[in-house]
Amino acid sequence: MTNPVSSRYDFAYFFDITDGNPNGDPDAGNLPRIDAETGQGLVTDVCLKRKIRNYVGLAHGEQPPYEIYVKERAVLNRQHDRAWQKVDPKATKDKDKLPKDEKKARELTAWMCGNFFDVRAFGAVMTTEVNCGQVRGPVQFGIARSLHPIVAQEHAVTRCAVTNERDLEKERTIGRKFTVPYALYRVHGYVNPNLAGDPNGTGFSESDLSLFRQALDQMFESDKSAARANMRPVACIAFRHESRLGNARADKLFSRVLCTARQGVQPLPGAENGDGDGRPPRSFGDYELTVDEQDLPSGVTIEHWIDWR
Repeated sequence: MTNPVSSRYDFAYFFDITDGNPNGDPDAGNLPRIDAETGQGLVTDVCLKRKIRNYVGLAHGEQPPYEIYVKERAVLNRQHDRAWQKVDPKATKDKDKLPKDEKKARELTAWMCGNFFDVRAFGAVMTTEVNCGQVRGPVQFGIARSLHPIVAQEHAVTRCAVTNERDLEKERTIGRKFTVPYALYRVHGYVNPNLAGDPNGTGFSESDLSLFRQALDQMFESDKSAARANMRPVACIAFRHESRLGNARADKLFSRVLCTARQGVQPLPGAENGDGDGRPPRSFGDYELTVDEQDLPSGVTIEHWIDWR
């Protein structure tokens, strides 16, 4: 692991979906996730990280140092045991505890960071029956929230085939699917270099950051399904800090990124613009996204990771 990131980044990421379900809620029959009080749609950080993991795994063929730790059908203890075999091949018991030798304990965690991209980026708790410690990841997301309230539409679908012989008389079966006509989501993310740098960091590097940025732009392309056929990124505005501790508060910087409804479109909740009875948004073109780049705090610069202009 070389050249860990040295700058802090705070970024605002926008993505949208048309006639699809961006993140179904298993506790609600796979309805799109929603804020019960405001009606705004939600997409979890776990959902976004899953797409990034999938993209990186596809892009690099699951080869070190870009293996994926949390993936479908993975047995995590097997991955931990690989680290033990590398660091202490003679160990046969008490693997549920880290070695008393602090250097060896750190080597176990470092091996996991060095091999798995998602451990380097997002961190991991690896204190299971085969213990490799735990590490906080420098890359984190909040929960994405739609700008407007969403309306989940239910569609009945039929299948001409049946599951078993008992259902032959039915001739067909009926199912349900849920979609959102359109929604634009905004989420805030962070890159903390203090959790990347050696000796105790994950080693998340500048090349890892470049791959992460690529994933933000491309991850929806490798995640197409009937429920997410029209899901795409539309913008990503990053604030880069010269100081590892940051040169300004993230919330102050994010307030410079404004997305408003255009005239004739329903105004955003709590907004004064719009006529109040406008039509619902149906594309990114129904919004105006602006970034105030004037008089930035000293040591802060803006990078357009995904340029919408």
